[in-house]
Amino acid sequence: MFIRKLLCGLGFALIIALPGISQKVNFTEYDLPNGLHVILHQDKSAPVVAVSVMYHVGSKNEDTARTGFAHFFEHLLFEGSDNIKRGEFMKVVSSNGGQNNANTTQDRTFYYEVFPSNQLELGMWLESERMYHPVINEVGVKTQNEVVKEEKRMRIDNAPYSRLAGEVLGRLFVNHPYRWQPIGSMAHLDAAKLSEFISFFKRYYVPNNAVLTIAGDIDIDKTKQLVTSYFAEIPKGAAVTQPHIEERPLQHAIVDTFYDPNIQIPAIVAAYRVPGITTRDSRVMQMISTILSGGASSRMYKKMVDEKKNSVQVVAFNYALEDYGAYITAALPNNGAKLTDLLSDIDEEITKLQKDLISEEDYQKLQNQFENNFVSANTSMLGVAENLANGYTFYNKNTNNINEQLSQIRSITREEIRTAARKYLNANQRLVLYYLPGK
Repeated sequence: MFIRKLLCGLGFALIIALPGISQKVNFTEYDLPNGLHVILHQDKSAPVVAVSVMYHVGSKNEDTARTGFAHFFEHLLFEGSDNIKRGEFMKVVSSNGGQNNANTTQDRTFYYEVFPSNQLELGMWLESERMYHPVINEVGVKTQNEVVKEEKRMRIDNAPYSRLAGEVLGRLFVNHPYRWQPIGSMAHLDAAKLSEFISFFKRYYVPNNAVLTIAGDIDIDKTKQLVTSYFAEIPKGAAVTQPHIEERPLQHAIVDTFYDPNIQIPAIVAAYRVPGITTRDSRVMQMISTILSGGASSRMYKKMVDEKKNSVQVVAFNYALEDYGAYITAALPNNGAKLTDLLSDIDEEITKLQKDLISEEDYQKLQNQFENNFVSANTSMLGVAENLANGYTFYNKNTNNINEQLSQIRSITREEIRTAARKYLNANQRLVLYYLPGK
């Protein structure tokens, strides 16, 4: 429960999912004159098609006095359009045998529909309506404002451990927008005028800031024609420049306490600021996460949960975002164990990684784990579509990143794992947060 709540609180979504490839993923990509990047992947193994649009806008693109806008638009753009009556968007999808949803992170917003392949055109029409002329009015804004408030109450304000993510990132980042969560401030949304919402849409939800990815049982030439029919006439927007904000390196430990009234069991957290998702070191840190807490045979789990039985749960993971990442370790005590003792146990395992190379046997096991993850992560057309879009959006327009990641992981050495642990996981450059029950 703790780990799931922590990951949900971080918006631990699909952006950090590593694509799985049992064979090469073939694709066709091109740009429309209005700047919309189009990626098409044909797979006729099942009569299913995923239609998705990824906008390169997340909470990091928001004004400090208007946080929560990107997440708000995740909801608002389901309100309807000039040709879709208010409240009918999801009904159209479900009545035609499909499913749809959206999610927002600090770096992007992702909308999708999954349909039987004979409804491909319907999926493209829906996304073109969302992009071209959605209805953004006072009624929709007020309605979705209440929806977002209820979501915040349920998922964050009143859920155990769900504030942990925000408390960690809010202390790791001082200047960067990663210091606030995608759900943002309700006071900011209440204070915003309709003109501000319209302006935010016109600035970021434009074809030249989006990737349309279609994967599944499609005919490439026919799909290209449909893409032109539905998206080519959408006007190009002004060029979008992503913020570039640097943080000073952490040079001393930050020790703090937070009281959560929704928990009964405390937690100890040690978090580090690490490089962003596109770096090689980010991949190394993900491998370290697997060594420390990736399953029942991992080092932290075996030591703290199985052998010493001083923890009910342990976690170490690399939360990789576009500009930076947060490497987070945490544990919940068992049998009255002291939080300081849990922290010492975590540090001891990190120290071993810093001093000694992992064994060849553990290294091969690690490689096998990642290869298995790769194979399972792309088992759906939606997974393929999102991973293709991620490559173009975050890896310097390298859509083929989906086919390169496994070989990159295989090339990481035991020495690199030790070097990364030495470079990033030091006690003088981290946050230690005592996350305690509150009244």
